[in-house]
Amino acid sequence: MERSSLVLPASHFRKKTHTAQFSTKPFDRRSRMSKPGVVAAISEDLVKTLRLTTTTGDRKSEEEEKAAVKFKVRAVVTVRNKSKEDFKETLAKHLDAFADKIGRNIALELISTEIDPIGPVHFPCNSWVQSQKDHPEKRIFFTNQSSELSRPKLGGKKIPYPRRCRTGRHSTETDKEAESRVEKPLPMYVPRDEQFEETKQDTFAAGRLKAVLHHLVPSLKASILAEDFADFGEIDALYKEGLLLKLGFQDEIFNKFPLPKVVVNTLQESSKGLLKYDTPKILSKDKNAWLRDDEFARQAIAGINPVNIERVKTFPPVSNLDPEIYGPQHSALTSDHIVGHLDGMSVQQALEENRLYMLDYHDIYLPFLDRINALDGRKAYATRTIFFMTRLGTLKPVAIELSLPSHGKNHRSKRVVTPPVDATSNWVWQLAKAHVSSNDAGVHQLVTDTCVLGTATERMHPIFKLLDPHMRYTLEINALARQSLISADGVIEGGFTAGSYGMEMSAAAYKSSWRFDMEGLPADLVRRGVAVPDATQPHGIKLLIEDYPYANDGLLLWSAIQTWVRTYVGRYYPNPNLIQTDSELQSWYSESINVGHADLRDAEWWPELNTVDDLVSIITTIIWLASAQHAALNFGQYPYGGYVPNRPPLMRRLIPDESDPEYASFISDPERFYFSSMPSLLQTSKFMAVVDTLSTHSPDEEYIGERQQPSIWTGDAEIVDAFYGFAAEIGRIEKEIEKRNSDPDRRNRCGAGVLPYELLVPSSEPGVTCRGVPNSVSI
Repeated sequence: MERSSLVLPASHFRKKTHTAQFSTKPFDRRSRMSKPGVVAAISEDLVKTLRLTTTTGDRKSEEEEKAAVKFKVRAVVTVRNKSKEDFKETLAKHLDAFADKIGRNIALELISTEIDPIGPVHFPCNSWVQSQKDHPEKRIFFTNQSSELSRPKLGGKKIPYPRRCRTGRHSTETDKEAESRVEKPLPMYVPRDEQFEETKQDTFAAGRLKAVLHHLVPSLKASILAEDFADFGEIDALYKEGLLLKLGFQDEIFNKFPLPKVVVNTLQESSKGLLKYDTPKILSKDKNAWLRDDEFARQAIAGINPVNIERVKTFPPVSNLDPEIYGPQHSALTSDHIVGHLDGMSVQQALEENRLYMLDYHDIYLPFLDRINALDGRKAYATRTIFFMTRLGTLKPVAIELSLPSHGKNHRSKRVVTPPVDATSNWVWQLAKAHVSSNDAGVHQLVTDTCVLGTATERMHPIFKLLDPHMRYTLEINALARQSLISADGVIEGGFTAGSYGMEMSAAAYKSSWRFDMEGLPADLVRRGVAVPDATQPHGIKLLIEDYPYANDGLLLWSAIQTWVRTYVGRYYPNPNLIQTDSELQSWYSESINVGHADLRDAEWWPELNTVDDLVSIITTIIWLASAQHAALNFGQYPYGGYVPNRPPLMRRLIPDESDPEYASFISDPERFYFSSMPSLLQTSKFMAVVDTLSTHSPDEEYIGERQQPSIWTGDAEIVDAFYGFAAEIGRIEKEIEKRNSDPDRRNRCGAGVLPYELLVPSSEPGVTCRGVPNSVSI
């Protein structure tokens, strides 16, 4: 198909498919002798009809128009004759030839979702096509190119993954086992009782409008603006001047936007608020704090992903990947890299005194790096970062290992970067930390997200009543996430390092490391080696990093939840026999394992459900994940990640060494190289808009210790009193956290330019507050 001059009006709010119908004039039959009996029919004189199928909401309409442009198509239809014909078939062939000469032949209708595809397009039929008389329905054949939006199916032995609720969607035309997409603005199906209430819907809709406005404008201007930031001042301008001033827009241009009038009016009347980003909290006390090594380390225990740091038990670290596929298991780290940064200690002493810690993203990233780095504008390493705990209880990074897949003995696949000693090594160190933060941001979105047991329970069952507030809106937000966040070509794929391989990476982590029995906070801390069992301690464990804000505050909430659950369960199940004979309870737990986690149902680590302690542990873990754990991981996304250099969601360049062609440009202008490695203006704007929405509390949020109709949600007066006691304990915890944030001895949450740790403060006002623990995963 030759390129045409046809230009169609773009639409931001409706989807169009482009249909070109060609009725051919008599075929020029030209024999193709490559195969006996194969004939190619070629026509170049075409009459073209352009049909626009427009979908707006639930309404579909078609318009036909003759295109007053030259549009040339060469269609080659390959057919195969029978090797033997009877008299009737021979006569039919001659009649068909006569029909060809008077113009009654084959009609082709080409339907495309894009204009002017480049190169030949092949439609393999491999099927008998009858005449219209014999088969009046249209036959549909697809090109030999698989859809760009197709992804491997998650779930099963090959790619295990948790199940989710049914959606009622039809299968795709090309794969009966794959569901068709539901394109916005059409909603994913969610049972009515699980959908957002009006206040929540309004808040979420406002957030989506803001996201549209924030990334629409740079999209329109991307072709005439340099994509990279020139310096830090240009990033600061997003908060000081706003996006309109940054891009040089004038008010009158609003009227030229292809947007509904209500949106244009909103832009004109409220542009200062809608298109100006709020200053992220990370910049509020010290705008340069994020550059410091101590702040980089502090965020590993008090930032938005404080659940991956682990104690180094063996040095150098060892990979669990297959060495036959991924190369040597031992890292390139040596004692010489870190011994000079251990305050006079040897590496062995530091190990014995529990002073070495690590962020290890080697095994989760390395199997995907070849594919990730082949993507346009994506470059990543598999990183390991070693931290040393000082005598003051703070952490400092002492080495960063950057790994690439091994491609032979002479290929340098591992590189170790240590704290800087001069100007050049300072820029290399900053780039290495950026790659670590990018790894961390991807794991945060794809791996550390909560995985809650949330199958249906009988509404009058006492366990349903206990769990009900902790499942509020979860089905709806999960449906929205599948449609926009983790979908093919969605937010995660477009804005994070892993791109189209993100969900496969998530599935790999689920297969290798997810265990429900380790999802509770004390068990998780012990598993990562940052705590050890200690029956003398209030929570049964002793933290090895004593000033660990996430763990310190989290244990307070865990204990309060556990006490409340134990009181509630003890009321309805005073002895274990009642638990074992409760068929509804046992069916619920069985379904959670055997259906919800079917691919891991045979794992030996699933907890039993036979005793009161079993039930208390399971329910406490579910409530912890849905409330406090989710809050700790979610509501700091804009306050910390809204300043992209602090937590770049993706990187676009690797770090050059002296043998690389890019090294000269890096040395000549390191700041320019740095920003060319960071996300572009467009990528940054989209990411900021999304995390702003994800970090926002709704006005109808219910926080831990609250629930609708607190005095009458159950008819059991004893349980109502116990719940008020739980709410009072949550209030005491909030005061304790505020006290801790003012304690100068807690240097990881108090000090000059240090942000207080408030992500587990139970209450919050609406909006982006970097605090507040809602009952459920609702954003």
